[in-house]
Amino acid sequence: MTTQQPIAVLGAGSWGTALALVLAHNGVPVRLWGHDPAHMAALAEARCNVRHLPDAPFPETLTPTDSLASAVDGAGDLLLVVPSHGFRSLVETLAPSLGDRVRIAWATKGLEAESGGLLHQVVEAQLPGRPTAVLSGPSFAREVAAGLPTAVTIASRDNAFAADLAAAFHGEQFRPYTSHDIIGVELGGAVKNVLAVATGIADGLGLGANTRAGLITRGLAEVVRLGEAMGAESRTFMGLSGVGDLILTSTDDQSRNRRLGLALGRGQSVADAVAEIGQTVESVRTAAEVHALAEAQGVEMPICEQVHAVVNHQRPAREALEQLMARARKSEF
Repeated sequence: MTTQQPIAVLGAGSWGTALALVLAHNGVPVRLWGHDPAHMAALAEARCNVRHLPDAPFPETLTPTDSLASAVDGAGDLLLVVPSHGFRSLVETLAPSLGDRVRIAWATKGLEAESGGLLHQVVEAQLPGRPTAVLSGPSFAREVAAGLPTAVTIASRDNAFAADLAAAFHGEQFRPYTSHDIIGVELGGAVKNVLAVATGIADGLGLGANTRAGLITRGLAEVVRLGEAMGAESRTFMGLSGVGDLILTSTDDQSRNRRLGLALGRGQSVADAVAEIGQTVESVRTAAEVHALAEAQGVEMPICEQVHAVVNHQRPAREALEQLMARARKSEF
């Protein structure tokens, strides 16, 4: 039996379950919480997430629960892995009952739905003065749950918290690197979802590998511009949570955001594509939020702008591409 303090993983979708499995396989006692009692009862009975990860059985150190109070009771660290549109609500629910020593991390990728800001701003406003961290990087839940080699970034301004989280997650097939650039890591994880829609649209239109590579490269330039305007370090976007996650999400059909783009390029509606995917597609919200953030920061992000127009204003995909190609000539750097 371990005497280590439990970690509460809050969010029992595919990504939350995969991260809980990594911790549990490393011997960390984990409480995995989800809001749906029926779903959590099924996890407890089957000892796996049949809906999302049926081939990944739970170790004894992983305990599913639908009680938020039970999940966080006695936990030293919380890892929030809920969709971005539910992030603020969960933090607000947690705030009155958490002890002063509880540390907060999240692996949610996206912007805060209500304000369009970064997730750490929500945590700092509701739970001021405590260590925070974000986990992000090129990582599909199914491959993590299957024990395939994966590398991610854990960013925190608290060196001890970053080191503790990295130690908890580090294993033979899961390698976390640490950073202090929370802003850069959060932006990389949010904007790459929008850019993945762009590459998906291009591939859905049958435009070839040249177009895909151009969109990824120029998309990376967009997120770097936004990051620099918001105080991030440009080198963060050359790392796992930047170009690494962007390449993964833009080129592999496991990505829900890329699959949305593929469907739009082939003429499907957003509603039909999301229904077919059957899980949360963060870019549907994030496209508008990134567009608003870029305007507020005075940053030009033409690819993200066109994705926003297609996703939220029904602009035909081919027309969006034509508008990108019609832009004035300019220097690359």
